[in-house]
Amino acid sequence: MVDHLYIDSHVNLHAPQFDEDREATIVRAREAGVGLMINICDRVSNFDAVYAIAEQNADIWATAGTHPHEAKENPDLTVADLLALAEKPKVVGIGECGLDFHYDYSPRDVQAAVFRVHVAAARDSGLPLVVHTREADDWMAQILEEEHARGAFKLLLHCYTSGTELARRAAALGAWFSVSGIATFKAAQDVRDIIKDMPADKIIVETDCPYLAPIPMRGRRNEPAFVPHVYEKLAEIRGWGRDYTRHTTHDAFFRLFDRIPRPEAYAV
Repeated sequence: MVDHLYIDSHVNLHAPQFDEDREATIVRAREAGVGLMINICDRVSNFDAVYAIAEQNADIWATAGTHPHEAKENPDLTVADLLALAEKPKVVGIGECGLDFHYDYSPRDVQAAVFRVHVAAARDSGLPLVVHTREADDWMAQILEEEHARGAFKLLLHCYTSGTELARRAAALGAWFSVSGIATFKAAQDVRDIIKDMPADKIIVETDCPYLAPIPMRGRRNEPAFVPHVYEKLAEIRGWGRDYTRHTTHDAFFRLFDRIPRPEAYAV
């Protein structure tokens, strides 16, 4: 087993910030030991660009969905639309979707309606739901609980920075949580406190690049090669050893994204 490999569960390699050095960024990730990445779809209209990167790289996978900021772009999105995209062999999740009441770039009722469509697609496809939530804890908890009562689905609260009550209610539904570079920020003690209490077997790791570069890379464009810094911080917060952190988070990752075959390098 190669024990130095990492996983970046949430990248945005199709973003324009990578237009000048996308391939070099992917090479740097591999050189840093990143053996798997999931390129996250931010809007259905970008799906072809998102998926092309996955199709061209054996170690990159993709999702299908629309970020709450972009919900207004296709308010009439249907479950069938998402399920058609989910039939692509390298699509391993539905989203990024959810609620963002910080900016309100899309009307809140439209965000909620489009989010419920994504939930239904996750339920019908069996793929995990990749959830973005910001300053919408009450709405998010209510929607997740209502939808879960209609039928179970797997969900990931990515880059978790919301409150303890939403974390508790989501955990009760079996949610996974992902830790990002925010955990390294000096002003993010509240985030670290929540990470301490996350279910140990439901934590995975991400960069959310090109955003949220971890310390000591703060202020630079984030990229997957920086994800080892997030692993190190997670280990520090939880009091875990380096190998335990990798093995535990990788087990959680493959249980969540179970359409991805587990490479031999990640065998237990």
